[in-house]
Amino acid sequence: QVQLVESGGGFVQFGGSLSLSCVASGDVSTINAMGWYRQAPGKKRDYVAAIARGGVPNVAEHLWGRFTIARDKSNITLQMTSLTPEDSTVYYCAAKRPGSKTNEYWGQGAQVTVSS
Repeated sequence: QVQLVESGGGFVQFGGSLSLSCVASGDVSTINAMGWYRQAPGKKRDYVAAIARGGVPNVAEHLWGRFTIARDKSNITLQMTSLTPEDSTVYYCAAKRPGSKTNEYWGQGAQVTVSS
């Protein structure tokens, strides 16, 4: 089993920056890709960014230039800049095993709120 714990959420003003971190623990040798998703109440969970072990970072196209993902072993960070109220939601860390098409592991979520 793998546990994912997010940190770094909170309040930020319009146009500000915020960084989220996710620490994986447990049987981390079994996971490959780690990433971030976000989900607003009543809406589907949307892909934000992901990075495989030793792989190239991938960020959702509509977030290019504002969001950056980085990885250090089994820890990932999401650097967010030029934030707007539309970015306000809960951000989830996720991880999956090699060859898996879906994420097997999820964090509890970190709330990000951007004031207008």
